[in-house]
Amino acid sequence: MNPLARHADRAPGADLAPITGWSRDRWAGLADTMLAAVRPFASPGHAQVLLPGRPGGYGSAVDGLEGFARTFLLAGFRLAGEGGRDPDNLAEWFAAGIAAGTDPSSPDRWVRLEEHGQAKVEAASLALILDLTRPWLWDRLAPQVQERVVDYLAAAVGDDTYPRINWVWFRLVVQTFLRSVAGPHSLDEMAQDLATHDTFVRADGWLADGAERSFDHYAGWALHLYPTLWARMAGASDLAAARKDTDLLRLDRFLQDAVELVGADGSPLVQGRSLIYRFAAAAPYWVGAVAGVPSISPGVLRRAASGVVGHFVDHGAPDADGLLTQGWHHMWPRLSQSYSGPGSPYWASKGMLGLALPPEHPVWTATEEPLPLETADRLRVVRAAGWIVSGTRADGIVRVVNHGTDHATEGAQGGDSPLYARLGYSTATSPVLDDAAWRDPLDQAVVLLDADGRASHRTGMTVLGLVVEGDPLDQAQVAVAASRAQVRWLAPAPDQQRHGSGLRGVATPAGTVTTVSLVRGAWEVRLVRVDDADPAAVTLRVSGWPVAGDTPPRAVLDPGRPSVRVSGDSVRSVLVGLQPAGAPGPVTAGSTTSEDASPLGAVAVTPWLAGPVQSNRWWVVGAGLLGDEQAGACSVDVVSPQDAHDPHVDPLGDDVTHVQVRWPDGVRTAVRVPGEATARRPGGVDAPG
Repeated sequence: MNPLARHADRAPGADLAPITGWSRDRWAGLADTMLAAVRPFASPGHAQVLLPGRPGGYGSAVDGLEGFARTFLLAGFRLAGEGGRDPDNLAEWFAAGIAAGTDPSSPDRWVRLEEHGQAKVEAASLALILDLTRPWLWDRLAPQVQERVVDYLAAAVGDDTYPRINWVWFRLVVQTFLRSVAGPHSLDEMAQDLATHDTFVRADGWLADGAERSFDHYAGWALHLYPTLWARMAGASDLAAARKDTDLLRLDRFLQDAVELVGADGSPLVQGRSLIYRFAAAAPYWVGAVAGVPSISPGVLRRAASGVVGHFVDHGAPDADGLLTQGWHHMWPRLSQSYSGPGSPYWASKGMLGLALPPEHPVWTATEEPLPLETADRLRVVRAAGWIVSGTRADGIVRVVNHGTDHATEGAQGGDSPLYARLGYSTATSPVLDDAAWRDPLDQAVVLLDADGRASHRTGMTVLGLVVEGDPLDQAQVAVAASRAQVRWLAPAPDQQRHGSGLRGVATPAGTVTTVSLVRGAWEVRLVRVDDADPAAVTLRVSGWPVAGDTPPRAVLDPGRPSVRVSGDSVRSVLVGLQPAGAPGPVTAGSTTSEDASPLGAVAVTPWLAGPVQSNRWWVVGAGLLGDEQAGACSVDVVSPQDAHDPHVDPLGDDVTHVQVRWPDGVRTAVRVPGEATARRPGGVDAPG
């Protein structure tokens, strides 16, 4: 086990952390171990930190700057939280690197902002920490070094090439610091960047990373983090005054959803790009503590953050040498994007922002409180992202059923990104991420297959509805979501940039697929209908949750009905046809094994059901993701409450607007299908548990 594992030794103050054991001293110990581990990889002048691992696509000079700037974040948080107390001599060590990095004659000088775009990202970290640690670092730099820092950062002024996504904060933070030291800056550009940020605002405090439906961890570790920290910079007080209350309300509402997205084992959702930043996913909970949000208590915020960092430490990150690699629990290069280098994972430092708060801060003096998931089953919708979120107390798993996020815009005709466009994500599974999964969607997908086995893509879908129905005080709540996609086959273009979006290429229309999800607990009842199918579409395939492990998960088929169960070490994925009479029979049940395709294990197995394409008819499937504590059999019935006893009504031929489900625990729910989607009356069938 990793020597930093959370239950190895309980540090002083652990009585305030009865759930995770992560006291402030334990957090500080992790930070100090990480900072000590990178020092041997620094250049002689400390300006570059060239860590071991696969080089990034931007070259070693960028890798070295990234290694310095991102570990500087962590060092700055330590200095600030200790009020300048510095037994490890962090200020002097990093000051030497700043002096060398900004010296044009130094052999390890930094790549300049005008030389490479990635330097613009790292410059924001430099500026943020120089402001945060001003009395102990900036104020003690020699005047000529201060001048060189200003010169280095000044290239941000007048540069209109910053992408209009979270990058607007990189220019804004740099100019705000320059303003505080009487350096060059543009108030017009600062106002422009703030206005651009405001275009990212979506429902319920969520922020999209640009104009696309890009909802992922960047909402927390960038788009909510920077406004809160920026408002506290010396050069921002007058500019932030009119915004602080609004930003606080947005953050507070966002966190009410965000605390529902952490598994009981501390795992964040395995969804979105830049997952190698790992426990940067804890950042928004610390941001909530910094801002003093009113709706989430300090004990819950710290429980969420400590759970996340503890999850990774328990699973081997940092590694035995105290280093973060390009992976999730361990080194796994497939998880990197093309912009990632060996220093990239140290954006995880953002998840340790809490160390910038002193020991007497309420977030450190409060006793940990359980996550919402640890007190009861949870069910909610995230309107902005088009997500149903379902967490089950018995196994601590959070599941997201996705009808609105694809890292694209509505009507887009590109490919599906496994990181964004799958129908489901969870804290216990990972999407399949090998090259084949980018070309042909596999897990958690509804696809049309042509005779060659090419799978259709759904990016650009239209959200038809998203709601939780039922009384929140009883056990009969069910969440309902629906979407419709003009699906297509894709011939990928060569020379793709892997920044997280789906593949580009030539699209060929395949048909229209409408998908409706009814979610309660560990189960989703999925209704699927195909319209206007191209004659080349010969098979409809519906797939479920992928299960990964170093020991290959076991797939079991039920010879008596269309169903498949995949069992791993701690979770089971079940997929069962619930409507033999109306399914596109004959239905085939099966599974696909993918090797080196998941950061959670060497082998991933995905269950699926497939049958001939039948237009204008509904197929109903049950998809369950079950923890190992859940056992036994269950049944799910789907019937229409309309015309249920009319013998003259074709069970599959008449549109209805409601669906009734009997769930595994015997509870029945009747819900209205949202938007334009309509369900047809099927029969019922037992589903294996």
